[in-house]
Amino acid sequence: MPNVKSIFLTKLLIFLSISLQSIHCQADVIALEKADSLFNSRSYKEAMEIYDSNYQSGIYSPAMLLKMAFIAEGIGDNERATLYLSKYYDLAPNPQAITKIKSLTGQSSLVGYEVSDGQRFVLFLTEYQDYIVGVLAFFLVLSIVTSWIMGRKSGKTQTFWPTILLLFLVFVANNFLNGPPTALVTSSPTFIVTKPTAGGELVDMVEPGHRVRIKSSKDIWYEVEWKDKSAYIKKEDVTRL
Repeated sequence: MPNVKSIFLTKLLIFLSISLQSIHCQADVIALEKADSLFNSRSYKEAMEIYDSNYQSGIYSPAMLLKMAFIAEGIGDNERATLYLSKYYDLAPNPQAITKIKSLTGQSSLVGYEVSDGQRFVLFLTEYQDYIVGVLAFFLVLSIVTSWIMGRKSGKTQTFWPTILLLFLVFVANNFLNGPPTALVTSSPTFIVTKPTAGGELVDMVEPGHRVRIKSSKDIWYEVEWKDKSAYIKKEDVTRL
């Protein structure tokens, strides 16, 4: 018969790891609140440093990305402003973002910003990832406490499948709930070719602002989806979103 104390300690460690992650997220929230305060007081440089640190860590919101784009455009860095707006579009697709990107890049039309209903659903889940993980973590803790109480009362071996399933769902939601990998064209001009070699047939020659969906990676090339067809583009010509 399994040792009830050992089982409880194991589950307690799982709970503590989730709690520590929650504390870390709370610290990020405090930092972002400070950055927002700096932004509102027009201390844009200091605010950008905090925003950029969080962005590099994968922590951002639509509102934060708009503020970063505003600051970048204000200092004349249209490339970074376009990057932040393109990322913003992933979280909140709307025509206004497209119009602004066209203005920043001097493009009359853009490719790669089409979003299907299925992609919108994935983007919705991605936007509320923290809430989904939080709800699953709550039920995981509830499962741990329930199993411990029931084990003490009955003295019988408890089934761990609910806990294991919830732990798996927390792990998946926390690590794999992401939208499709995309990249922003940032070099001028950028050549899109049929093969991952310099001798590949030219498919298109484009300017910054367009987006491509990444299908795979090979050496210095990305295999991408371009106008519903597979093609290749050099990694140095794009920035991953």
